[in-house]
Amino acid sequence: MAHVPSAPGDHYTLISADCHAGGSHDQYREYLDPAYRDQFDAWRGEYRNPFRDLGDQRKLRNWDDELRISQQEADGVVGEVVFPNTIPPFFPSFVLFAGPPRPEEYELRRAGVHAHNRWLVDWCSRFPDQRAGIGQIFLNDVDDAIADARWIAEQGLRGGVLLPNVPPDCTWVKPLYHPDYEPLWAELEALGLPVNVHGGTGLPDYGAFAFSLLLYLVEVPFYAQRPLVHMMLSGAFERHPDLKFVITESGAEWIVPLVERLDGVLETIRATGATGELRFAEEAVLPKSATEYVRQNVWMGVSQPTPGDLRARDVLGPDRFMWGSDYPHDEGTHPFTVEGLRALFGDLPPAEIHELVAGNAAALYGFDLDALAPIAERVGPTVEQVATPLDELPADANDALRRAVGAA
Repeated sequence: MAHVPSAPGDHYTLISADCHAGGSHDQYREYLDPAYRDQFDAWRGEYRNPFRDLGDQRKLRNWDDELRISQQEADGVVGEVVFPNTIPPFFPSFVLFAGPPRPEEYELRRAGVHAHNRWLVDWCSRFPDQRAGIGQIFLNDVDDAIADARWIAEQGLRGGVLLPNVPPDCTWVKPLYHPDYEPLWAELEALGLPVNVHGGTGLPDYGAFAFSLLLYLVEVPFYAQRPLVHMMLSGAFERHPDLKFVITESGAEWIVPLVERLDGVLETIRATGATGELRFAEEAVLPKSATEYVRQNVWMGVSQPTPGDLRARDVLGPDRFMWGSDYPHDEGTHPFTVEGLRALFGDLPPAEIHELVAGNAAALYGFDLDALAPIAERVGPTVEQVATPLDELPADANDALRRAVGAA
């Protein structure tokens, strides 16, 4: 069914397509299979948290309803798509950066994500209209991944699944283009679950060198693109046209030159079956262009968007670009979300702004805009407010706001 745009009221309904939450270790213990609690207690006694925002009072934003909702509403946000945060049981580090578990870690790590998923179901159920939770799966065992995806669907985690991004130095989990995943793609398509990949993942181990973070910073955009390329070129989008593939917190501007390049490659191969000395098997020749596959299968959750990111709409189409705040991360738009919207979207028509900040995410993730409207009328920015130019930056403007005005 084609997406039918809706219209804003006097106030915009802000749905962030990229937020994060997670439980504390005390909370996760209650959701952990009792068979693993003794091992969890031993693991927890040895664990030392290296992340400052999870070690001081900022960590409460991940699970404390009163604090979180008060900050979100003060920033005008009334709905959120919730990726994981914090440290689930048996994880070596922050959940998104931990990488796929090795075979000897798999049982305990999977028990850890099960604890997180159970916690997330209850946490979202307290504010079901406002929270769309994303469940976690691993790819070590396809049958297990399918079982976990079915559980996620049955429990109403309408944010879908978080698909691990497999690093190139991970030899114990197959890359996303591998044919062994075909039953999983078919099941995710049949379930109608959004399949999310998140930025900052899929990188190799750079080691503990002074320059390792520099390598990460420079190469992270490339690794964010690999899942899209692997899924498209392996034919997964051709075989599964209804698979909903979402790329979040990876920017968006990069998709324009990438798709332009892929369009040229695929067109050449369709026309000649070759490029230079390379010859391609018939089954490797895709019948559609990269642009067509993107508009068929791909959405983007664009956190802390920049003016350049808006150009991605030309490739994605009008219904596939979703604004994100990245709350509660320090690099997110909070507490300058409204100022960022004024700087970035202020000269767009209100109906188009509404789609970018609410309508597109509502259509994909199943938010009820009518249910959110009373909250938005109370806390959301007004249409007039967002249309007011941002003449100068606040003295304490954060990096997200500076990027929105093209100043960083």
